[in-house]
Amino acid sequence: MIEKLRARAWDPGLRFDTADVPAAWVAERHGGDRVERPRGDIVGYCSGGMIRFKARAGEVAAYYAGAPRGPLFPPITLTEVEGAERRIGRRLPELLRRVYTEVADGGFGPDGGLASLTEGNRAPGHRSDWPSAVRAHERDRAAGLPASWLHLASGGCTMRWHVSLLAIDNPVLLHDADGWDPDQGQDPHDGLCHATASLRRWLWTWAGGGNVWDEALDRHLPGPW
Repeated sequence: MIEKLRARAWDPGLRFDTADVPAAWVAERHGGDRVERPRGDIVGYCSGGMIRFKARAGEVAAYYAGAPRGPLFPPITLTEVEGAERRIGRRLPELLRRVYTEVADGGFGPDGGLASLTEGNRAPGHRSDWPSAVRAHERDRAAGLPASWLHLASGGCTMRWHVSLLAIDNPVLLHDADGWDPDQGQDPHDGLCHATASLRRWLWTWAGGGNVWDEALDRHLPGPW
């Protein structure tokens, strides 16, 4: 598992679900029609003349073939993990500890990518720091979310992926921050949209090139999260 995660996380073309490739490079290599013709593996067109492809697209593999391998943010020490755990108030699952100490301090993975455990990481070209799971946890607690939920990654818009630090096998929860209203007598569990059975399964799906959203059905899955 760790080796598969590292192989993908350290590849700049595969570390996220999408990757940007210069439109000029695509046009020079494949012709202008390739740039303009709608295709299923093109996610969108970005500023700066970039095309956003799904990570498994052939253009991504070719463009990043010679790029240096390595993590966006280097792995952290066990001491740093333990410091984060003290702020969170709970020990992290052993698999997640290994991810942060052997793969990277976030900056890879499904959707927006795993949050860092430390603070102050900044990706090249970004104007703000990478999300911190510890800071997100503190904000979530203030907003009324359970202390046992730890932010993993953004799911887009108001959707967030959390890992349960309490339940057996550490399910990964897809939660809609706007899906519950405390003024209506609801609690955070009313915003749950899906639960992947375990952190291992969620990470394994992504490491193998799968899409974690494929399993995310539009239904509530009750459990001791």
